[in-house]
Amino acid sequence: MSFLRTFVVKAATLVIVLLTVLLLVVVVLGYTGVSDRILAAYVNEELRTVRQSLSQRIKDPVELEAAVEQVKKELWESYGLDRPWYERIPAMVFRVLFLDLGYSRTITSFAGSRKVADIIAERIPYTILLVTTAVVISAFVGINLGMRAAYRRGKALDKAVVYLAAASYALPSWWTGLILILIFYYQLRLFPSGGLYSAPPPTDPFLRFFDLLWHAFLPVLTLVIIVVGGWAYVSRTIVLNIVQEDFVQVAKAKGLPDSLIRSRYVLRPAAPPIATNIVFAIAGSIGGAILTETVFNWPGMGRLYYEAISAFDEGLVVALTFIYTVIYVAARFIIEILIIALDPRVRV
Repeated sequence: MSFLRTFVVKAATLVIVLLTVLLLVVVVLGYTGVSDRILAAYVNEELRTVRQSLSQRIKDPVELEAAVEQVKKELWESYGLDRPWYERIPAMVFRVLFLDLGYSRTITSFAGSRKVADIIAERIPYTILLVTTAVVISAFVGINLGMRAAYRRGKALDKAVVYLAAASYALPSWWTGLILILIFYYQLRLFPSGGLYSAPPPTDPFLRFFDLLWHAFLPVLTLVIIVVGGWAYVSRTIVLNIVQEDFVQVAKAKGLPDSLIRSRYVLRPAAPPIATNIVFAIAGSIGGAILTETVFNWPGMGRLYYEAISAFDEGLVVALTFIYTVIYVAARFIIEILIIALDPRVRV
């Protein structure tokens, strides 16, 4: 019963986090006047087009201005500018809470749909293929390197991992991507420089899938290079701290085998923080990687967020913020369960 009560409290806390984030979005868009200026710009742009169209049919200037004013009034009502922001934006956020994500004003899906749900559903698989795959690969390689380095503290492998981590962390993603394009595309002609498919794309589904993987190789490699060092260094630090604990020294003094000490006395206590990093990294990967996706012309979630902000598409920005926050809340809840499962001390 205490576990259930703890989970209920955690869930309620995370829901409050979700609502707080959406409240901050409402305040930023509404109180600062950003939303009103964005929508007013849309209205003025549409009125410019309407005026040019009406001037071809209406020659009387007074009648033309009256017609434009009527259209302007209708546009202001359709965009909600006839109401204050604290009535318009909270209503939009309330719809988003019930998964009614609405429509984008400027961005469409590949099929031409303006539904935000269609746009996001179209981009998520490409982000998972690119960023999530890179996170899983770099986590697997980095954690193994970090643990091996921790067991060989001060030796050649340990020093190499430390230097690798520093170099990896210092590399900008856009610079690394450009260097890989120069080497593998312009010099070696082995991989494409960007995009999803070749032009024209293969018609066979099997070949089309491998063409997609071929185009994903360089951006995945870019993300792995810039992330793997961080995983290695963090894992090394966690394991080093645990190796120095008294219970590990006692196990060594008892003459227990090294394999048993690593699996039962080192890896078990190291599992919760490492699992926490993995869950947060995978959850965060769904948000995409803006710079890498831009360099390789990859239509993922990160680039979608950048396009939404650049186009001042407030509906899409609110929907994406909601999706990212829900992912964070779900990741936090999964972590709470994992920690209890992995660390018996938490249950006491």
